[in-house]
Amino acid sequence: MRRAIFPGTFDPFTIGHSSVVSRALTFIDEIVIGIGINENKNTYFPLEKREQMIRDYYRNEPRIIVQSYDCLTIDFARQVDASLIIRGIRTVKDFEYEETIADINRKLTGIETILLFTEPELTCVSSTTVRELLQYGKDISMFIPEGMEIRD
Repeated sequence: MRRAIFPGTFDPFTIGHSSVVSRALTFIDEIVIGIGINENKNTYFPLEKREQMIRDYYRNEPRIIVQSYDCLTIDFARQVDASLIIRGIRTVKDFEYEETIADINRKLTGIETILLFTEPELTCVSSTTVRELLQYGKDISMFIPEGMEIRD
């Protein structure tokens, strides 16, 4: 069985994230959506709410596991017996950052990273932008997966 992790803060989980997961499921048997705990980030949603929203969204997909972690991503990958890391990239800047991290992860552990390019119509969608819209009371329904319940 081929298991991968899809790490991120997911604050909130967007249509871009959902797209990466659905595309990765075409060649991965199981995906652990790993919600990284980063004390340096000011999150909008508490960790427990993010976990529950994503679990509820994927409740009918047995190949998805949602779990939080507070260690290095490569250590988390080892903990859950994942052989791959899945990442989505929107821009050249994202690519350069992800390439560096992927190289380091591979050198340290041998774990490979698969980069999935964002679909062109989703390149403008980022958790940061969606979070800012939320903070100003704007409707974010077009940026989150259909059927996902966003709860404050």
